[in-house]
Amino acid sequence: MSDAAIKNQTDVEEPALLTYLGFLRRSLWLVTEGSLLYYAWMMALTAIALVGANAWAHQVADGMITTNMTDYVSWGLYIANFTFCEGLAVGGVLMVIAAYLYDDDDMHQVVFIGQAIAIAAIVMCTLFVTVDLGRPDRSWHLIPIIGKSNWPISMMTWDIVVLNGYLLLNLHIVGYLLYIRYRGKQPNPTWYIPFIYVSIGWAISIQTVTAFLYCGLGGRPFWNTALLAPRFLASTFVSGPAFIILVMRIMRVLGVYAAPPGPAQMLIRVIRIAMIINLIMMFSEFFTLFYAGGDHAVAGTYLFFGLHGHHALVPWIWTAVCCDILGTILFFLPGAMERGNIRIAACVLCIAGVWIEKGMGLIVPGFVPSTLHQLVEYLPSLSEWKVSTGIWAFGLMLITASLKLIINVLTGRLHQRPSRTRRRPPRSWLTQRLSR
Repeated sequence: MSDAAIKNQTDVEEPALLTYLGFLRRSLWLVTEGSLLYYAWMMALTAIALVGANAWAHQVADGMITTNMTDYVSWGLYIANFTFCEGLAVGGVLMVIAAYLYDDDDMHQVVFIGQAIAIAAIVMCTLFVTVDLGRPDRSWHLIPIIGKSNWPISMMTWDIVVLNGYLLLNLHIVGYLLYIRYRGKQPNPTWYIPFIYVSIGWAISIQTVTAFLYCGLGGRPFWNTALLAPRFLASTFVSGPAFIILVMRIMRVLGVYAAPPGPAQMLIRVIRIAMIINLIMMFSEFFTLFYAGGDHAVAGTYLFFGLHGHHALVPWIWTAVCCDILGTILFFLPGAMERGNIRIAACVLCIAGVWIEKGMGLIVPGFVPSTLHQLVEYLPSLSEWKVSTGIWAFGLMLITASLKLIINVLTGRLHQRPSRTRRRPPRSWLTQRLSR
C-alpha cells in the first residue's frame, strides 16, 4: 500500500459511551442465550420465582394473616433467611483478602465468584426484608434522611446503610474490572484498590451491625449476649465459603469453568477453624443457659427441650447441632481436601446447620416466650415457604447469569471487537486543484 493510501486510511475509535453500551448489550444477549440445559435451569427457576411472587401478591392483598406470624412472633422465616443471606454475602470477603491483600494468583482467578454470590445474596436480603413488611409501599421510611428512620440512632437504619453500601461497592468493583477486561486493557488501581480495602471492613460491619440490632433489644433476653456478634462472624466464615465451594464444584462438573484446587483448599482450612470456634461458642451459650440460668434460660429450655408441652423448635435445633458436628468431622477428614463426595457432604451439612442455627434456632426463640411469658409457637406457613423459595430461586438466577457473564469475560470469549478502519473517499479533480 502506498504512503498516500495509508494517509487516506484512519482508525475510528469508538466513543466511550458507545463502548459501554455495547458491553451492556452484548452482556444482556449473552445471559439470555445458552444450551438446552441452561434454558431448562433458568426456566425452572423462573417458574419457582413466579410462584413465590404470586404468593407474595396474595400476602399483600390479604395481609400478613396469610403467614403464621402474630403479634407475639413478628419475625419468622423471612428474617431467618435474611440473617443467613447476610452471612453468604460476607463469606466472599475471604477470597478478596487472599486475592488482593496477599496477592494469591490462584485466588485472583476465582475471586469474582465470591463477589457475584455476595451481590446476589444482598439482593435476596433486600427482598426478604421487603416481603416481611406488612405495607411494602411504606418502605421509603427506611431510607436515611428521606424517610423517618431515626437515623443514626436506629440500628435498623444502620443495617440498611451497610447492606446497600456493600452492594454498591461490589457492583463497582466487579463491574469496573469486567469492563476493563472486556476492553483488553489494564485496570487503573486508583479506581478499584481503595474500594476493595473499604469493602473488607464494610463486610465485617454487616454481620456486626445485625448482631447489635438483635442483642440491643433489651426486651428479648435470649438475644442479650455479647457472643452474638462473634458467633455471627464465625458462622459466616463457614456458610459463605462452603456455598462458594459448592458453586465451584458445580461449575467444574458441568464443564463451565475449572477453578484451580488452591482456593478451595484455603477456604476449607478457614472453615475448619471457624467451625470449631462456632461450636465452642455454641456450647458456651448452652452452658450459660442451663447452668447459670436467668431470664434467657426459659427461651433456651423451650428451644432445646420444649416447655409446657410446646416443642415445635426442638427438632430444628437438634438437627442443626447434628449437622454442625458431623459437618465439622467430615471437614477434618483428609478426603475433604480432595474433590470428592466428602467435601460436598461436609459443605451441605454445615450450610444446613448454620441456616437453622442462625434462622429458626435464633430468631423465633427470641419471641417465645413473649414479654408477658405467654407461649405462642410459630412454624412457617405454606405461603411463607413459597415466597422464601421464590426469592431463593431469583437469587440463583442472578448467580447463574452473573457467573456466565464473568466466565465469558475472563476466558476471553466476550471481548471488545477490534476498532474498524474507514477509508477516506478519494478527492475529486476540482477539490485537488482548489487545495493547491
